[in-house]
Amino acid sequence: MGNPNEVWGRRLKEAREATALSQRELGIKAGLDPSVASTRINRYELGIHKADYPTSQRLAAVLQVPVAFLYADDDDLAKLILKFGAMKKAQRTKILSLIEAEA
Repeated sequence: MGNPNEVWGRRLKEAREATALSQRELGIKAGLDPSVASTRINRYELGIHKADYPTSQRLAAVLQVPVAFLYADDDDLAKLILKFGAMKKAQRTKILSLIEAEA
């Protein structure tokens, strides 16, 4: 598992790199002051600091990932959250039905 701040930071960096945004661009798009945007995102990614939940929501929205992805401490669960978040409602319903049938 690891330090929760480090896990959160690793997920943030993974999602940011997938969108090809710089740390500064991400910070600005998420509403951070441009003068500190790059530094704040860098500290988040390094696990030095973790954003509060409303900031996490804005970052996730910019990165187009479910906010739960940022908090997933298991790699398989993180992948599942990303895939599930990208599905249409009908697909989600079908997957949930399959899971519930197996549980």
